[in-house]
Amino acid sequence: MVQKKQFSVLAFAASLAAMQSLSLAAETKQLVDVSAADVTQRVVPKNDQVTVAAGAGAGSPGIVVAVQPGKDPYPGVILAPPPGGVIDLSEYGHVDVRITNLSPKPLGAILQIENAGNGHNTPWNAEQQVIKPGATGTVTVIFGYGYGKKLGYALKAAEISKIQVMVFKPAETQSFRIESISAGGPKGEKPAVDPNSRRVRPDNGVIVGAGAHLISSEKQIEAIGGAKATLNGTLLQLQFASGAANQFVFLKPVIGRWDFGLATQVRVRIKNTGTTAVTPSVQLTSDKTNLTEAIEAADPIAAGQSQEIVVPFAAAKPWVGMPSASIYKGDVSGGSGPNFQSGTGTTYASDRTDGIKITAKHEGPASFTIESITAEAPAADVPEWLGKRPPVEGEWVQTFNDEFDGTEIDLTKWNNEGPNYWDKISHWSKGNLILDGKSVSLHYEKKTGFNNDHPNEKQTDYTGAYLDTFAKWRQRYGYFEARMKLPTVKGLWPAFWMMPDRGPNAGDVSGSKAKRCATDNGGMEFDIMEQLALWGPHRYNIAMHWDNYGPAHKSIGTGKIYAQTDKDGYITAGLLWTPGVAVYYCNGQEVARWEDPRISTVPAYMIVYMPTGGWDNNDLDPAALPDDFKIDYVRCWQRKDLDTPLDPQPGTDRSAAGTPPAR
Repeated sequence: MVQKKQFSVLAFAASLAAMQSLSLAAETKQLVDVSAADVTQRVVPKNDQVTVAAGAGAGSPGIVVAVQPGKDPYPGVILAPPPGGVIDLSEYGHVDVRITNLSPKPLGAILQIENAGNGHNTPWNAEQQVIKPGATGTVTVIFGYGYGKKLGYALKAAEISKIQVMVFKPAETQSFRIESISAGGPKGEKPAVDPNSRRVRPDNGVIVGAGAHLISSEKQIEAIGGAKATLNGTLLQLQFASGAANQFVFLKPVIGRWDFGLATQVRVRIKNTGTTAVTPSVQLTSDKTNLTEAIEAADPIAAGQSQEIVVPFAAAKPWVGMPSASIYKGDVSGGSGPNFQSGTGTTYASDRTDGIKITAKHEGPASFTIESITAEAPAADVPEWLGKRPPVEGEWVQTFNDEFDGTEIDLTKWNNEGPNYWDKISHWSKGNLILDGKSVSLHYEKKTGFNNDHPNEKQTDYTGAYLDTFAKWRQRYGYFEARMKLPTVKGLWPAFWMMPDRGPNAGDVSGSKAKRCATDNGGMEFDIMEQLALWGPHRYNIAMHWDNYGPAHKSIGTGKIYAQTDKDGYITAGLLWTPGVAVYYCNGQEVARWEDPRISTVPAYMIVYMPTGGWDNNDLDPAALPDDFKIDYVRCWQRKDLDTPLDPQPGTDRSAAGTPPAR
């Protein structure tokens, strides 16, 4: 969606002031008297790794907590509610814990607030803070938000069942003093607005040139190393001194960050207005340190001449993951951190661009004008063979194909109902699977109903749709591909992914899918295409998750896959899965690779769905609904030398029969 009006700084300042006035602290309520003799009866250890003592000497009342190394990844203490009841904090907006680190090393402190529940339905909010040795810090959890004040579970403040104060798993004994646990802030409190969190989409993608909204040189230009730059109407004029090294200019948004989520590249037109030939280069930055490739002009620009530079968002080299042995619990690289090989992938996030860096090679003084900078998304030039075969050589046989060209879902291939563990506001309805004879749309809208259209299941106010092949089709190894058109409404979270399916004989006694679909013991979740609509329709995530989703959970992947859409607005994403290798493709081109012994050896089934949420503050924008996740086709192939009886044909589940594949 193109932003229709330029963001007003004055309007933002007014809204910020209004929100700050709403967050004036209510009367503080102490949730526990840390000086009471019986305080250790209210604040209790989580397990035997932890000991709790009252008091810490004259003038230092509090609860002293000592934590020993052990198996618990988050040891700590629990503030339990009164017997048989809950803690009612409905008149407050947050909980604070004030902690002094008594250890000689930094302390990673966590405050977690919970409602009653278990497994997937335990609502909780949490925040964390690192406290230096001897220092005191306050960790604050605002109800409904967590981990960086991002939108989280809609916690019921009137029904707090547990408050936990924890630390990250220590390698040696750590101790700290809890000096207070209190509730405060007004009911319905929201985090203070951070101006840097604003994301502004330039009108028609224009940053510089006709139609641009440039404010002032003072607010939007940073010149380094003797360079000079000024805004002249809608143009940017630059001067680089003779002989000075490391000269460059940053062009910045007037506030927050540019959102280039509707684009896949930036096109810059430069005119040499001086007398010396100049070779400019352009680079985009997000969060200051995450960069695109620096793209240099193809040739020196002579005096009076112009040239264009195109800066793509996509990585110059496909992302390559590091060995599983280097991955620790809960780790997701997201395109940054230690879990990808240097020189592969990209860390740049187009929806949070905070600068355009311009530099140049020249001899003598140089002057040039930036005539235009435009974020754009040209259509992909996809290969003719795309969708007809896997992207690599081999003796391949197609094992699954659904073109969605009928009027109803083929229930020999798909289930059209299922659970929703992934958000708390959506339910699935068969009526929201809309076939038009050419494709299927997973239609998402604001409409009250019951999950799977069953009155005995949960009722929510938003309706989506769901497909999976569980117990109908599964395959170990092969190539798996879908052609998809992604939604644009912020908050939607579509995905094409796979989960393990060991067959009916692997189910536990209760008949649940827990053992059959577990990601340990060789199993793995493959996220072939996982989009947060906040990012725009040209960026998505790939990931692999294993060792289940508790304390031992591990994962690897990148959230910085950039995709041009074809002439019809679709992307084609695929996974090539062979022993010890997972290679991800977009529009027939390799975009990510992980080679490791931990790659799954368990057959998997496919899932296509669209809940809301995810991460990265991807909260739903209800006013922009409805929207659709459209699937043109899903196709799979198997390489003949990898074919096994574990690979059933559509409409069968050979895991029980053990019959050879029909070819």
